Amino acid sequence: MQACFVQLRQIETLDDPMLADYTSLTDVALRRVLEPAGGLYLAESTKVIERALEAGHVPRSMLVPEQWVAEAEALLARHAQNTHSAPLPDDFPVYTGPDAVLQRLTGFHLHRGAMAAMHRPELPAVAAVLAGARRVIILDGLVDHTNVGAIFRSAAGLGADAVLVTPTCADPLYRRSVRVSMGTVLQVPWTRLPEWPDAADELHAAGFHIAALALADDAVALDVFAAAPPERVALVLGAEGDGLGRRALAVADTTVTIPMLHGVDSLNVAAASAVAMWALRR
Repeated sequence: MQACFVQLRQIETLDDPMLADYTSLTDVALRRVLEPAGGLYLAESTKVIERALEAGHVPRSMLVPEQWVAEAEALLARHAQNTHSAPLPDDFPVYTGPDAVLQRLTGFHLHRGAMAAMHRPELPAVAAVLAGARRVIILDGLVDHTNVGAIFRSAAGLGADAVLVTPTCADPLYRRSVRVSMGTVLQVPWTRLPEWPDAADELHAAGFHIAALALADDAVALDVFAAAPPERVALVLGAEGDGLGRRALAVADTTVTIPMLHGVDSLNVAAASAVAMWALRR
């Protein structure tokens, strides 16, 4: 059994350097800079924190409203009893205070029980993520963190084996992405690709059929494609609004479209991903 060295710390001042991880979280531009550069991401809610701990991620600290301290302590006690999880650091700090103080710190009402600053794990190699996978999702240039999180949740629930994101795709470990995914971004294997579509060669070498979800005159209807799908499929989803570019479409083996009604040409990218993954489930 792991030892648990939790230090409950009442917030006395907002100037504590360790609290800087939680400062002004409503400033999206600031978080985009600080989270990757600091090697941290933020897990919001006790459920998401528990999934992060189960995935072996190491926390730096926690921030907990006073009324949620007992639940947070129970979560950490369960973690301490799990011999397969990474142990907590010595003197692990759990910061607490009244709601008004925490709201001044973060810029919003912390109503999901807790938040933790987590050390980012090293991303695996693309080959390691592809090994044994049969259904892979590729996110090419998505910029909306909510869509990224929603796609990860669908990937987990509908049986995708992994997610690959291009260099221009929004950060899956950004706070909103993690929250919308309900922590599934911590469960589904994922990594960043090199420049796409140059990375298509690695997918083809691994035996994947690349299916681009897009509107095109020569596109195959999703239900037709799903009736006899290739053994290994990498489904590529493009950026909100613009969709996939010409270079991405050029390296695809098949362009697939979801048939629509009533003059609607397409779905939101997160909704489209869920429909496609359901159709291609094994």
